[in-house]
Amino acid sequence: MTGPPRDDDATSGDDDSTSTGELDVPTLRTVGRRAASHPLVASWEFRPTSTSPRELELRIDANGYPRDVDDVRLDVHWFTTDDYYFHYVETRGDERYQCRWDRHPKTDAPRAHFHPPPDAGTAMESPLGTHHLDVLFTVLDWISERVESLHSSD
Repeated sequence: MTGPPRDDDATSGDDDSTSTGELDVPTLRTVGRRAASHPLVASWEFRPTSTSPRELELRIDANGYPRDVDDVRLDVHWFTTDDYYFHYVETRGDERYQCRWDRHPKTDAPRAHFHPPPDAGTAMESPLGTHHLDVLFTVLDWISERVESLHSSD
């Protein structure tokens, strides 16, 4: 299985340029370790390297999905300001299904917002807070519901 192409623009916080602070590597390490306890998460690693990470990548076990799903990942950025991006990317061949939960300053949306699937479109308010494990497990619950929905529509 190969990963889908990376789209740095999709995780860089749109066009708003307000700083979200430094990447919070200890919190990301906690998120990775706790995520590994979830049945959907196959592995986690820092990208591009563990010594100089720019994001945490959670590999979702694509074997739990219908056969036409090639790859699934969740890219996570967590900053010292408690701002974040959780970017879900599911691929089928050349097609991408994606959405993103964000918390960062944005001129045309609330600080906590959600970019809905299938293309991480226009932001809408998000009820997610600022506790990293609450956000992680809420997003993983959403992914579980997504998998169930895909299987029920087969």
